[in-house]
Order: sequence, then structure tokens, then C-alpha cells
Amino acid sequence: MSLKEVKQRIQSVKNTQKITSAMKMISAAKLRRAQNAIESVRPYKEKLYTMLLTYLSAAQEVKTPYTRIGAPRHVAIVAVSSDSSLCGSFNATIIRRANEVVDEYLHSGCETVEVFPVGKKMAEALRKSGLPLDESLMQQAGSPHYNDVSRVAYHLMERFAAGSLDRIELVYTHFHSAARQIPMRETFLPMDVTNIGSKAQSLNHDFIVEPDKERLIEALLPRVTAMRLFTALLDSVAAEHAARMLAMQIATDNADDLITTLVREYNKSRQQAITNELLDIVSGSLN
Repeated sequence: MSLKEVKQRIQSVKNTQKITSAMKMISAAKLRRAQNAIESVRPYKEKLYTMLLTYLSAAQEVKTPYTRIGAPRHVAIVAVSSDSSLCGSFNATIIRRANEVVDEYLHSGCETVEVFPVGKKMAEALRKSGLPLDESLMQQAGSPHYNDVSRVAYHLMERFAAGSLDRIELVYTHFHSAARQIPMRETFLPMDVTNIGSKAQSLNHDFIVEPDKERLIEALLPRVTAMRLFTALLDSVAAEHAARMLAMQIATDNADDLITTLVREYNKSRQQAITNELLDIVSGSLN
């Protein structure tokens, strides 16, 4: 490689490094906003969920179709990825996890498996499988909106209550820390009430509920399920920005290493060229 080519490559790597460094800072800012959104929503969601479990445990006679457990013959899977790339193995990992869940149900004898992809990468990957896709959540990958998410959540609840779906699962990436994102698989419906006593708070049975516990549970159920789906999408957004920030940091560090190597190669080549010229001059003077 000539000196000119090495110099051009050094400049090209420096330009790329500026881009990766800028993308890292942008992802860090977006991650902070996503974390703030999760922290502001999570206490409300957890309080609603605790209230629901508390009243379900205190009202054992209340029957709700959302706790119905049966053989999964008709399954829906909400699979969450991102719209864009440059976030390391974020999309590849969750797409692989979603495919594993789909294959598990298909091989277990399910009649239908329907997928609700969130994010263009997930939709592109699952579209090749030929599965029926419902793209009503497609636009919620980058910036989820509660009204749109809750509308789909209520639709899923209606289908589950009507019996057209036997199980609904969420497959998304949980934001554990800036350096660690965990692929998650959760049962959205039916609601798990097997260990309800350990999750619910003690309820004073003399406490008066107006109009009654049944109506309160009916009002809480859709809100709790919608918030569960909404927080899962927010969680995935934070994980995406963390993965992209880490990937851009690694790319920036690799660019530093490559620039150091190229500069060393440039200096060696330049020194060799000067040495050759001196040898030519000396040999010419001797002749």
C-alpha cells in the first residue's frame, strides 16, 4: 500500500470514527429519556397490578375469562425488535428467540400461531416464515404511544375472552443495565394466579369497595394488561438504545486501534522511502 493510500485510509477511518462517536452520544441521550419514561410508568403499573392481585385473592368467587388455562391451540405472539440496525446483536438475538418460541408452538401441535411484530427488523424476519402477521403494533418500536398500544391490548383481550386465542406471549428485550440486555419471554394472557398470595397485599375484608369487587376487577383488568404491554415496549426501547450505545463505543475504540496501526504503518513506509532515497543519493555520488 502506497503512502497516499495509507493516508487516505487514515482520514477515512477518522471520518467514520466521528460518526460512531456522535451516534454513541445520541444513543446515550435517548437512553436517558427511555429510562426516565420507564421509571415514571413502572410504579403506576406495579401498583395497579398489586391492586388487581389483591382483589382477586380476596374475591375467590369472582370468575374472569382472563385466567382461563387450557391447551394452547390458537396462540398469538407479540415479538419486539427495533426499526433500525447498528445496535450490535440486539435484533439478531431477539429474532432468534422469537423464532424459537414460534417453532416450539408449531411442533407442539398448535392449530394457528399468529405474530404481532413490533419493529421493521422483526417483521422482515418473520415475513419470510409465511406466518400470519398482524402489523397493528408495527409503528410502536421507536416511540410507543399508550393510546395505540392499549387499543391493541384491548383487542387481544377481547379475542382471548371470546376463545379465538388460548395463549398470548410477549417476546422482547429487557433493559437490565447499559452493558446487559436480556431477551425475555412472558405470558401475557392468561394471567398467572397460581402464586397470587405471595404477590398480593393483605386486604382488610371489612374494607368497603364501591360499587363492588367484581366491577373494580373488571375495570382494573384492561388497564393492567395494557400497562404490561406498554412497559414491555418501553423496556425494549431502552434496551435498543443501550445496545446501540455499546456497539458505537466498541466501534469508536476499534477505530482508535486501527488509526494507531495505520499511523505506525505510514511512518514505517515513510521512513523506508526516505532511507531508499538517501541510499540512491549516496550510491549516485559514489559512482
